[in-house]
Amino acid sequence: MSSNWPTFPLEECLDALIDYRGKTPTKTTSGVPLVTAKVIKAGRIETPTEFIAHEDFESWMRRGMPQPGDVVMTTEAPLGEVAQLGREKVALAQRVITLRGKKDFLDNDYLLYLLLSEEMQDQLKARATGTTVLGIKQSELRKISVTVPPFSIQQDAASVLKAIDSRIAILRETNATLEAIAQALFKSWFVDFDPVHANAGNQTPSLPPEIQALFPATFTDSPHGLIPEGWKLVPFGDLLTHTIGGDWGDELPTEKNEVRVAIIRGTDLPDLAAGNAERVPLRYTSAKKLASRKLQDGDLVLEVSGGSKDQPTGRSLYLTNGILSQFDCPMEPASFCRLLRPESQNISVVLAQHMTYIYAQGKTWEYQNQSTGISNFQTTHFLESERVVVPSDEVLKVFAENVRPMIDRAHLTQISKLTALRDTLLPRLISGQLRLPEAEQAIAAITD
Repeated sequence: MSSNWPTFPLEECLDALIDYRGKTPTKTTSGVPLVTAKVIKAGRIETPTEFIAHEDFESWMRRGMPQPGDVVMTTEAPLGEVAQLGREKVALAQRVITLRGKKDFLDNDYLLYLLLSEEMQDQLKARATGTTVLGIKQSELRKISVTVPPFSIQQDAASVLKAIDSRIAILRETNATLEAIAQALFKSWFVDFDPVHANAGNQTPSLPPEIQALFPATFTDSPHGLIPEGWKLVPFGDLLTHTIGGDWGDELPTEKNEVRVAIIRGTDLPDLAAGNAERVPLRYTSAKKLASRKLQDGDLVLEVSGGSKDQPTGRSLYLTNGILSQFDCPMEPASFCRLLRPESQNISVVLAQHMTYIYAQGKTWEYQNQSTGISNFQTTHFLESERVVVPSDEVLKVFAENVRPMIDRAHLTQISKLTALRDTLLPRLISGQLRLPEAEQAIAAITD
């Protein structure tokens, strides 16, 4: 930080510090979204999955009402995850503290990025207590040292970082739209069989005539129900040429494990699908292990252990060159994941969409067992029992030609590049080493 800027305890820089610890809300299936510690990640709030009733909102939030722009921070499990509230009405759970900068003294946007900085994260950890789970008391949080530049400099620094985050958010929304379109097409063709019903005269055709003509007009019986004439129901495993469990290797190179690799864990799968590669661990493995586990374009990575009472195992990721190119080393699945290699690029697109669909439908619960508190995916049972609808080669080709470009666009590396740029600029802007013109030039170099 600039030696010319004054330093204050955090509590002297705030208009509000609201702590909801010690209270447990009554949760409902709908109502006011509840921002819990588990949905505050990497500077943003993920979609809440828990709620409190509207009639309970005011009594629950009686210690203080959050305002748009307030900064929220997790106080334990995990410690130090930070995000900023928007205009949506939300309730705040235990282990989440609300911070509001003092008017015209500490800008809320600047406070967000300040708390994300390595220096502030180190201060949080230094004042934390606990062995297996780190947590910080409110009294200790109030004492954290904050260097406060002039208000205009705070606003300039925060505006640059916020502009990057806004671009990242737009890209994420675009990606989510592309993924939703791909899923809608999969469901229409391979679950609801809309083009076949249209050819049978049961509904209006919605596809171009040359594509519509590729679909049959009748159905045939199968042990699992009606399927389009000439199509097949095939065990998932029969559509693979290679499958193997993952690896973990060593944190540092050893005589045995000397090859640097990116290890893909179950927790990394949604991040990578969203274009965020920054949390993927880099470790070291042997050339022998890597030879059978090195990921390539078209592979699937399947999570086979982990999960929770609310989240089944069975999450998956479709590997593309866009994801692979984000690393300067080979990639392989972690030991709690499994590599699945489809027999062709076209079938890999269908299998990827199939996995996304059944996970969203909750079907992967059927392939899960639990022991010692850890949920495990019954991979062999899944590969033998899960049936995939396989169409004619012509329909398969057209589906892949339509869906694969959507996935490729969603996996473009600009989100990863913008995230890396933000993380590079953040400490320099916060410390005053970099000013607005230079930062804007760095952004333009990536986005132009």
